[in-house]
Amino acid sequence: MTKEISYDAIEQFKQDLANHPAFNVASRAAQENGIFKASQNLQTKIDLAPTFSIEIETGKPSNQKQSGRCWMFSALNTMRHPLQKDYKIKDFELSQNYTNFWDKFEKSNWFFENVISSADKPLGDRKVAFLFTTPQQDGGQWDMLCGIIEKYGIVPKSVYPETANATNSSALNDTLNTLLRKDGLELRKLVNAGKSEEEVQARKSEMLNDVFRVLAISLGVPPKKFDFEYRDDDKEYHIDRDLTPQEFFKKYVNMDLENHISTINAPTQDKPFHKVFSVEYLGNVEGGRQVRHLNLQVEEMKSLIIKQLEASEVVWFGSNVVKDSERRAGLLDTELYKRDELFDVDFSMSKAEKLDSGESMMDHAMVITGVDLVDGKPTKWKIENSWGEKAGFKGYFVMSDKWFDSFVYQAVINTKFLPDELKEAYEAGKKDPIQLLPWDPMGALAFDY
Repeated sequence: MTKEISYDAIEQFKQDLANHPAFNVASRAAQENGIFKASQNLQTKIDLAPTFSIEIETGKPSNQKQSGRCWMFSALNTMRHPLQKDYKIKDFELSQNYTNFWDKFEKSNWFFENVISSADKPLGDRKVAFLFTTPQQDGGQWDMLCGIIEKYGIVPKSVYPETANATNSSALNDTLNTLLRKDGLELRKLVNAGKSEEEVQARKSEMLNDVFRVLAISLGVPPKKFDFEYRDDDKEYHIDRDLTPQEFFKKYVNMDLENHISTINAPTQDKPFHKVFSVEYLGNVEGGRQVRHLNLQVEEMKSLIIKQLEASEVVWFGSNVVKDSERRAGLLDTELYKRDELFDVDFSMSKAEKLDSGESMMDHAMVITGVDLVDGKPTKWKIENSWGEKAGFKGYFVMSDKWFDSFVYQAVINTKFLPDELKEAYEAGKKDPIQLLPWDPMGALAFDY
């Protein structure tokens, strides 16, 4: 048998196509409307009506605009909601630009340190190439945001607002990555020329000075102290003077970051359940919080999320939002598009197969604010997005439970909701987590917008 495609085979394919049921109807629909519109299942809109048995009111959604900071917006949303309620400040937001500045600054140092430690490897080495492909970017994960807040604190958005380069980050990312690649190559040369650690670090400090200047010009200089001034929903005036960002976080947010941990659902052969994983080269704050994931079965993850929602605490989570989703309608459902029926082709893959083949991985972070339970089982979930009010139901999405099974990969859980055996599993593994390769799908950053 020959390996190339023969003309006879093509004729057979054409004959099969001509004899295929509903070929003409399907082709007209797909060619005129596109694959997704032609295969859209309207029943999904009925099944995913935005009504939930457990629901936490969170107010107006935020808007990350043309930036890949979904993970940051979503994490800060979990922190601002209690503050809004406790201090009666409707639609209050924490500064996403403040954490953005320090994240990019720390990622630059993280890149430099990884370049120095891998300088003995050739540029063609896969890990070195991985580092230089994207020295830094907008995306991130929960532990990375915690590392920034633990070191730098946080401020209100009114104190350090968005800039053009924060809301549309492509030019800043391009500029900064050009600088980092240039400097990274120089650091490699210094190490390989036998320069002392003191000399290398001194040159790195000069490079970080340039990075700081680029960020300060593009995003503004972050405040060391500020006054927190606001008028609450009862029109009462308040001012708290001379706060540091760390003091503001402790007084007004005071979330126990240490006990909010990342759980994942990665049912692949290389990741046993109830083990803790980390990812090589994944992080931002040198000497700060390490990225760690406790791998759970999907039903375990759901159970913990429901417990957290029942306690009126929203849940940060990571998923593959571009799959089986309708942005304008705000729907996430594996039944949304019937492409298998349109083409009469089997597209089915398990969650593990999707991860192993690169078909799917986390690309977006949002917040779970509600769930609809029928006979104690979840059927759909209420999602707060960070795409403004025009997408979905005034900024909120509805996710089917089947979509959760297929495309939700990460959820941040307060350890007080973990049963004893999972607490023990996390404590046993967090000091020496299983190290995954840099390109493992569990190292994917949430960045979609």
